[in-house]
Amino acid sequence: QVQLVDSGGGLVQPGGSLRLSCAASGSIFSISIMGWYRQAPGKERELVAALTNRGMSNYGDFVKDRFAISRDNTKNTLYLQMNNLKPEDTAIYYCTMVIRETATRLSLSNYWSQGTQVTVSS
Repeated sequence: QVQLVDSGGGLVQPGGSLRLSCAASGSIFSISIMGWYRQAPGKERELVAALTNRGMSNYGDFVKDRFAISRDNTKNTLYLQMNNLKPEDTAIYYCTMVIRETATRLSLSNYWSQGTQVTVSS
């Protein structure tokens, strides 16, 4: 079984920065895709950024110029550096990973974190 624990959310003023972290623990053979989603009240859940096992990344249309996704393979940890934050960035941010748990079978499992609140307000 795999557990994802995220952290780093909070209250920040417009123009400020935050770094979100998401640590995976448990039975992990390999991680295929790692990503961040967010959901604000009254809006659909949307992609923030995603990263493949080979380092290829993609970003949501509204965050590409300000956010950066990265990983630390030695810690099985995913990061999201958020700069120049705006009020419209206010949302709950979720970490997700597609994980192969064992070398003996090819099955993949999708996991989600509990979510961390990001609030941007003056």
